[in-house]
Amino acid sequence: MTDRKPAEAADQELHIFEADPNAPDRKRINPLLKLVLELGPLLVFFFANSKGAWIAERVPFLADIGGPIFVGTACFMIATAIALSVSWLLTRTLPIMPLLSGIIVLVFGALTLWLQDETFIKVKPTIINTMFGVILLGGLMFKKSFLGYVFDSAFRLDAEGWRILTLRWGLFFLLMAVINEVIWRNFSTDFWIAFKVWGNMPLSIVFTLMQLPLMQRHALPEEDAEGVKG
Repeated sequence: MTDRKPAEAADQELHIFEADPNAPDRKRINPLLKLVLELGPLLVFFFANSKGAWIAERVPFLADIGGPIFVGTACFMIATAIALSVSWLLTRTLPIMPLLSGIIVLVFGALTLWLQDETFIKVKPTIINTMFGVILLGGLMFKKSFLGYVFDSAFRLDAEGWRILTLRWGLFFLLMAVINEVIWRNFSTDFWIAFKVWGNMPLSIVFTLMQLPLMQRHALPEEDAEGVKG
């Protein structure tokens, strides 16, 4: 018995990343708070870009970074780091999808500020969406759905429902990658940022609402959902 407790404690310490969506020991965040943590940094980016000069006047070190897009990028990186830190403090685990996105934000944000080239931050959504699309579609090849890591707090589906939903979201992410390439290459920086917030978000919401009939058809009965939660 004395050896078992340290072993269990050591096993718990290894859970740096969030557990499988159906794991009984998975720690969950309120869906609204989870949405704020995931979308908050994007809203900060939009606000900081539109008010870059105003922010630079009040935060002196930001004045040396560059124009509004660079001030926005710096704030985006800070907000992303804060969101991941809050998630860690609440669950003592790191959410996989936001973590992958956050790493790319920090890497490409740093390149943007260092080289003073806004192209890097503009390409970031293309890379993230492509990566998510490939991960979701690639996971289906191994009969595994990674979509549950994102939506597990919202609903429970049977295996076929997750498979179809994962396929649709994988294709949607690839489509969004293409759209981002078209927008940043053919329109102004301000238009790209506005579309990133007020275009991507509504498109994602509309796409999610279009999946409701599928989710209703494949939703697990209440007793099964409770059993999955443990």
